[in-house]
Amino acid sequence: MSRRLRSPDFGCIYTGCRLRYGFHSTGKLESLCFCKRLQEMQIADQGVDKESLYCLEDQEILALIPFVGPRSKFKKKLRELIKEEQNTTDPETSDSSVEVRPSTSKTNDKGKRRSDLQGESSQSPARKQPCVDIVTQREKVILSKVKKIMTGVDQQLPNQDDKLNKFLKNKINTLETDKREVVGVFGRTGAGKSSLINAVIGEQGLLPSGDISACTSVMIKVEANMLNPKYEAEIEFITKEEWKEEFKTLRCDTAKELSAKLVKYTQNESKVEDAKDVKRLYWPLVKCVTVRVPKNDFLQHVTLVDLPGNGDRNKSRDRMWKKIIGSCSTVWIVAEIKRAASDKESWEILEESYSLMGNGGECRQIHFICTMSDHIGGSDDQSAAGVRALILKRNNQAKRDVRAEFRKLKEVKKQLSEECFKVFTVSSEEFLRRKSLNPDDTEIPRLQKILQDLNDCHSETLNYVSGARGILSLIQGASIREGADIKMAVSIELEGKLSLELDKVRKPMEETLTAFEKCLSEGVEKSKGSCEEDLKSVLNPKTKKGSAFHRILNIDEEFKKTFPNEGNSGPFNGVINAFSLDTEKLMMNKECENVKLQLTFLKTEEETMTTKLNKLIRKRKKTIYSSLTTTIEETMKPCYDRAKEIRGEGSLKNMRETIETHVHGSKNVMFAQAKDAMMKQLRDLMSEILETLKSTMQESIELSLKTDGDSIPDVMIHPVKQLQCVHDVHRVDQWRVTADGC
Repeated sequence: MSRRLRSPDFGCIYTGCRLRYGFHSTGKLESLCFCKRLQEMQIADQGVDKESLYCLEDQEILALIPFVGPRSKFKKKLRELIKEEQNTTDPETSDSSVEVRPSTSKTNDKGKRRSDLQGESSQSPARKQPCVDIVTQREKVILSKVKKIMTGVDQQLPNQDDKLNKFLKNKINTLETDKREVVGVFGRTGAGKSSLINAVIGEQGLLPSGDISACTSVMIKVEANMLNPKYEAEIEFITKEEWKEEFKTLRCDTAKELSAKLVKYTQNESKVEDAKDVKRLYWPLVKCVTVRVPKNDFLQHVTLVDLPGNGDRNKSRDRMWKKIIGSCSTVWIVAEIKRAASDKESWEILEESYSLMGNGGECRQIHFICTMSDHIGGSDDQSAAGVRALILKRNNQAKRDVRAEFRKLKEVKKQLSEECFKVFTVSSEEFLRRKSLNPDDTEIPRLQKILQDLNDCHSETLNYVSGARGILSLIQGASIREGADIKMAVSIELEGKLSLELDKVRKPMEETLTAFEKCLSEGVEKSKGSCEEDLKSVLNPKTKKGSAFHRILNIDEEFKKTFPNEGNSGPFNGVINAFSLDTEKLMMNKECENVKLQLTFLKTEEETMTTKLNKLIRKRKKTIYSSLTTTIEETMKPCYDRAKEIRGEGSLKNMRETIETHVHGSKNVMFAQAKDAMMKQLRDLMSEILETLKSTMQESIELSLKTDGDSIPDVMIHPVKQLQCVHDVHRVDQWRVTADGC
């Protein structure tokens, strides 16, 4: 007899009799119940083995079990079987306490997904988590299906000067977007940044660490390679015009091989005794190194950036350094746990860069990561339990100390609140080897969950499918000839609603302008009176660090209130996110049945437009915030240039006097100019937002309710099948909640 793997008892989903599902040693699914209905389903006879059972899609289950009640029970039992099978075949994983991540659904408290968090090297066989694989594979299938549908639609649309066709083609071409979340990783040499990154993304040995006593001197971006199964490294040199021929792409089969080749592009010195192959170090010429890891789920929509120091003397690298900080949604500051609270360099990163991260950037999370938590020295109790207790006790103390230090940074807290500041105590070594700590104790799984959540924010499948559904709804709706009266009535109602919604957006913006005008005017007067005294502290610093005198025109708190990085309300007190034509309410009206498709399209347009505007605001607010400094720097540049030309005896004194004289003569206009520049940019942004809202929704109303589909080819009229397919897969988020329940 063939051996059967252990499996749970299931109640028969049709008759209520006891039922057992099992697998032969061959992997074929065996029904251990002779229920007549199950025999009719012929699951086993249709070649459904263990792997294909795990991958059954909703449509396939629907074909096997047409009735809702039995089908729901079957799916529930199938999830239990998957979980039981995984626990049976992989007891080490099931016994470990593993972090879980929620799905993209807002109602996902109980729908959680286990992640592959053990962090094995790419050379080790990876443990598979069936539910994660099913969700990932299903989303790939869904995305492929919908893209195929939309490609067909695009090809059938005629290339003629027709407003509706041009609109549809443009919409299809802009469906694909790749918004990446950037995580900036800071820390002094030897703090364990490279080991941390390797452990978190599950690629032991990818970035050089440990055996190479060298300083990472260039920015290293770590991304997923979604194009091929190779490990790649792209080397970008300082000046593209001069070094274009020096662009290199390294391709290797393993992380270790790529790491060895990267050394001379990322290090500024090497003390390895046998490093005979490292004949030349290219780092002074290198601007950035981008490392791509094949098929890494943690990096699908996330870029990790290893950022050296607090900037760079090279102007090209420094500009890039500042740009990357401004684009970081999450910042990791890494310090060795023994001196985390007192590590001067770590806190200087915050104090000197907080304006680039906060008001001048889009940072929503600051994570202070204390590394090497397992390095505790000698202990009387050398048992695993005793060592673990000692490590956890010190971890808690380190967290308290770091939080206390952060509370002292009053200026930083004006832009980055305590709510966004989290402390982690990690051990990359223990996460990989498990001598004294379990995976949760190392807190690496918590960081992995953060990356997974960032990926969830940008579900390529959900965004694409939602947009496709809106486009097909518009095509289908435009092809319906009847209902002209209701179309006109609904369009009039929506245009009236649009006018009211625009007023709701305009009023808070006008209040914002008034608040900024008052704040900046007070800042101008304050700056006029104190700038010369502040300038002396800059020109004659008593300490190494001096504050730039043009920063005293301070609008930090008002700016953070208007353009918050944290929370879900959004800019301008949430009026952009709250904008709505209430199309869902109209859909519930029976009189609007004939325009339901058009209303579906308008709803997706609202969502797309809100996302677009929030992206625009995030980008522009950085320029607006930096405009004060930029304007004053432009005013000061002539005197700086003159000061640089001064030579000879007493040159330092003459330089100072030149700058002081210029500030004295310019202060009455310089700060006012900075204020006017910021106010102009604010007004321009607000005007663009209102115009975009008005023109986008007005055009959408016109195309959906006032334009017929005469120009759409007959073959596309009533694309019921395509629309139904997209409508079905649009429920992937609900499916993911169900699947994550395993």
